[in-house]
Amino acid sequence: MGGGPDGVRLLLDTHVLVWSATDPERLSKTATTTLLDPVNRLFVSSATSWEIATKQRIGKLPQGGELLESFELVLADLRASLISIGHEHAVLAGSMPGTHRDPFDRMLAAQAQVEDLHLITRDPAFSDLGVRVIW
Repeated sequence: MGGGPDGVRLLLDTHVLVWSATDPERLSKTATTTLLDPVNRLFVSSATSWEIATKQRIGKLPQGGELLESFELVLADLRASLISIGHEHAVLAGSMPGTHRDPFDRMLAAQAQVEDLHLITRDPAFSDLGVRVIW
């Protein structure tokens, strides 16, 4: 998906970052094309580091430690910029309506809304959080 001459501003869900670095075949064709389009601007939330560390700690992402050690290189390879969690993001994540309880997903949804970003994810729950999704 190209966004014209100015491209599209995209926030990567955690699984998209992980798969991009470790198993890119798992990405959809649309996601891959969108990520590789040089006119698009890619962003990764600092909440992604938190989620990777949490999943590594509880055994759901054994390669999480390696990913975190090389996090800056992974971002550079993707041409992605890091977005810190700000006050406005935190307030929206905590107060947005809906039954989706995952704090990482809620933070990504809030950041996508506040920063006017599309989210690259295969998770359909984001559509219920008012986020523009690409997959």
